[in-house]
Amino acid sequence: MTEIMEVNTKKDLDDFINVPFSLYSHDPLFVPPLMSDMKEKFSDKNPFFLHATARYFLAKKNGKPSGRIISIIDQYHREFHKEKVGFFGFFESINDYSLASSLLDKASEILKNEGMDSIRGPMNFSTNEECGFLSEGFNEPPLLMTPYNPPYYNELMERYGMKKTKDLYAYICDIPKDLPEKVLRVATIAEKRGISIRPVNIKKFESEMRIFRDVYNSAWKDNWGFIPITEEESAYMANKLKQIVVPELTLIAEKDGEPVGFMGMLPDFNFVLKHMKGKLNPLSIAKVLYYSRKIKDLRMMLLGIDAQYRNKGVDALLYREGFKAVKKGGYKRVEFSWILEDNIPVQRLAEMILGRLYKKYRIYEKRL
Repeated sequence: MTEIMEVNTKKDLDDFINVPFSLYSHDPLFVPPLMSDMKEKFSDKNPFFLHATARYFLAKKNGKPSGRIISIIDQYHREFHKEKVGFFGFFESINDYSLASSLLDKASEILKNEGMDSIRGPMNFSTNEECGFLSEGFNEPPLLMTPYNPPYYNELMERYGMKKTKDLYAYICDIPKDLPEKVLRVATIAEKRGISIRPVNIKKFESEMRIFRDVYNSAWKDNWGFIPITEEESAYMANKLKQIVVPELTLIAEKDGEPVGFMGMLPDFNFVLKHMKGKLNPLSIAKVLYYSRKIKDLRMMLLGIDAQYRNKGVDALLYREGFKAVKKGGYKRVEFSWILEDNIPVQRLAEMILGRLYKKYRIYEKRL
């Protein structure tokens, strides 16, 4: 017997958060999120809720929590894209179509009643965070802040009548001994044009994140699914990321003292989270200190070049300076993610330093 219930109590929220812990209990690739982080993410402390609303639903089968979903209405997305699209996110389900379709029915019903024309997802909570179902690359563990799910999720979506709306790509690059000559040559040209690179200042990290926000919002504004990062969201992100940022891997490009580009590579903290098992206590903190020194993968999360400085070698110069820190840190691989399937210029940038496409994520949509 399947029951769909709205999350209204602290106990309900605990059950909601714990669904993936039980669902993936025997999956060696699953990385448990920190329970404390998830509780904060779903609370009023998350500035996403200053421009969006969400409702949470839990599915129980024979009394056991077996699935979950969130319906999301993002006012910023509606205003920016002029479309009545609602979203679903944080979807999890056992391999049971009846249960999964009941969850999707509930989210669709909520969104339709709020005047939405279609449902799109998964978004956790927007394209500025985790989004999409993993559709290719199931044999590799997820890196920091990237989705992971069993293959049957895509089958459930298609059976429900969901259609692909966009694929997102992830490229992996084994760190080479040297960068390709072309990258070095183009970087030198950018230097001659007066472009300089500096690491972020951790002591002023919140203001540095405002620089990132401004460059990001300018560089990405024409991209599919984009919504601007707000000042409150950049401050919230700064507080979270400051703990794991390596300044030499998080770089700002400047021209005459003005920011024109930003690149952020983060150590794959999932390697640490794997050993913490969702808990924050003296033992898990000791594991952080031990395992954080053994991280060998990086994720290139942030790359933005101001529109008027594109095709002027800024990206190559960022790569060159970041590469020095990557080599010094002894890292073995870097993942470039995510990249829109039709963003050919950025794909070519990844390929230029011998990156190979190794994962795809799919975002679905259905008319209501």
